[in-house]
Amino acid sequence: MLYYYFIFQVILAFGIVIVGGTVEGYGYGLSLGTNWPYTRDMPVKAKAGDPEVWHRILATLLGINAVIMVILVPRALEITGLILVIITALLGMATLYTLAGKAPALVQGLHDILAYSTGITYLLIVTGLYGNELQLIEHNIPLYFFFFVIFMGGMTTGQRGYQRPIGYFRFPKTKSQWIWSIHGIAVLLFLFSLSFFYYRYSIALIIIAVQIIVGIIVFVSVNKSASRPGAIVPIHQLFTIFILMSIIFQLTLF
Repeated sequence: MLYYYFIFQVILAFGIVIVGGTVEGYGYGLSLGTNWPYTRDMPVKAKAGDPEVWHRILATLLGINAVIMVILVPRALEITGLILVIITALLGMATLYTLAGKAPALVQGLHDILAYSTGITYLLIVTGLYGNELQLIEHNIPLYFFFFVIFMGGMTTGQRGYQRPIGYFRFPKTKSQWIWSIHGIAVLLFLFSLSFFYYRYSIALIIIAVQIIVGIIVFVSVNKSASRPGAIVPIHQLFTIFILMSIIFQLTLF
């Protein structure tokens, strides 16, 4: 029974990432303002389909579950999971100020790394594949570049603040364009690292080929409608999770 409870925590952790993508995709980042906690008329907003409300509700549920897990199974990974949930939540509050233009894009980049790290931690608890995240990364070199991609993707989001387009360019001129360009370089480095170990990560290579196309569509959508790029944003997050899973489980055709 406890095993399925932990599986639920894994689904919840990665589900929050996708809901966060939905928040960005449909322009709800500041729908509840910059205050946390926000309790006024939340049921009404949730019923109306505001994904930011659900983002906060699910994040709160994740935190409650993390505390319960530490009480039931007080081991290193469970404690690590709780710490990551707390820090991610604190940075999540700070990202509201990033979206409002009152905090640097760095905050969003760090938040995204921690959000994925939280999901990975609970996945390791369920699978028992590796002792901890450090051992996971040591056995999967492409993950170094994966986190670089995630960080720069978060920086891209934070810099444009859900409201501003990146703009088309031949050579980057604005800060958003420079950050997006570095994000693209990170993707190429990630792709190269997967190609170098293709015999272990062939499935990840296939998915990232699709993901690059999805990423280009996100870029076009953001420039077309900066405040509401649409469902392509959570789809982008979903494919990122697929890539991560294929690396952790080393899914391959060989």
